[in-house]
Amino acid sequence: MRRRLALLLSAAMALVLVAFLVPLALLLRAAAEDRAVAAAAAQAQALGVLVATADPRSLRLGVEQANVDDAHPVTVFLADGSAVGAAVAPTPAVRLAAQRGSSFTVAHPDGREIVVAVQGLPGGPAVVRSFVPERDLRRGVSRSWLVLAVVGAGLLLLGLAVADRLAVAVVRPIRDLAAVSEGLSAGDLERRARAGDGPPEVRAVAAALNRLAGRIRDLLRQEREAAADLSHRIRTPMTALRLDAEGLADPADAARMLAHVAALDRALTAVIEDARRERAAPSCDAAAVVAERLAFWAALAEDEARPVRSALDPGPLPVAASAPDLAAAVDALLGNVFAHTGEGVGLSVTLRAVPGGAELVVEDEGPGIDPAAGARGTSGGGSTGLGLDIARRTAESTGGRMSIAGARVTLELLTDR
Repeated sequence: MRRRLALLLSAAMALVLVAFLVPLALLLRAAAEDRAVAAAAAQAQALGVLVATADPRSLRLGVEQANVDDAHPVTVFLADGSAVGAAVAPTPAVRLAAQRGSSFTVAHPDGREIVVAVQGLPGGPAVVRSFVPERDLRRGVSRSWLVLAVVGAGLLLLGLAVADRLAVAVVRPIRDLAAVSEGLSAGDLERRARAGDGPPEVRAVAAALNRLAGRIRDLLRQEREAAADLSHRIRTPMTALRLDAEGLADPADAARMLAHVAALDRALTAVIEDARRERAAPSCDAAAVVAERLAFWAALAEDEARPVRSALDPGPLPVAASAPDLAAAVDALLGNVFAHTGEGVGLSVTLRAVPGGAELVVEDEGPGIDPAAGARGTSGGGSTGLGLDIARRTAESTGGRMSIAGARVTLELLTDR
């Protein structure tokens, strides 16, 4: 945009310069021609006075002196047919001037001819002829045109500099708005545009963007507080569950139930803290998170006699997702396997490094996943349909994607969004 604005302003200035300099150049050429013709005509008229008043000898001396001092050859054609001065044959213009007794100029390809008729002589009218060559008509014109070209080029360069500065003044605030928008999309809700820069329209857009950013920040804070409050409400029934677990007669069952309640309590605490935290750009080691969650589910798999195959590339494998979000995605995928396949059905978990991130593949030996699954709230197995959506949103939050092929679910997790 900066280049286009600069080119547009420069083109407009170039047109103005052409419209100004071309007529000026033509005017300078016409002025040079008029100056040369006027000088030659004045000389011819002066000799015309000499023709009317001087004797032949004085006339000859005067004409010879004029031809010595001036670059324009002068010839005086007398009524008796003789000529004084430069040896030139009578031209049609000379004969016409003698017949009519008038003075005028005639343009020739190589210059300009000036004829002045002198009347009142005893033998008839005489004609003074002067000729201005083309080089004298153009004398000084080339230098004047060169000066005009230099001035025009200088003005054009100055116009380019001014146009570029004007374009920068317009484009810079727009680029700032784009940078602020990118920051907001990346999660930096404290970014604000400078509302005092640029044209009025850009300032209005900056002010509107700042108001929008503030509104988004307030709404997100309200949502976080609502999520934290909702999570906190679950603590009451969880306390009752803890009391029930403590009252179990079998100490082993009580210990197991209390361990599960403690894990649920830690999860709720993490949810509350995560909901109320202003997040920066998330990142975690996918290898460590997947290995930890796989170890957690391995105990249940052993109880259900499920063979578990795993192939995890050694870490660190950084991805642009927080550890709780990635753990929730892994739990959702493995939980689906345990919830929708029978006991003894095997599963495999593969995590490998790929260019730009990591790829997580969870596959089981069951009948496969309904192709309609994956959309939020859609399930083919009678569940809430949120598990696969959690995994999908985690992958997309990193800039990757989730794909389903039969009983295989693949998460593409990128390092940078």
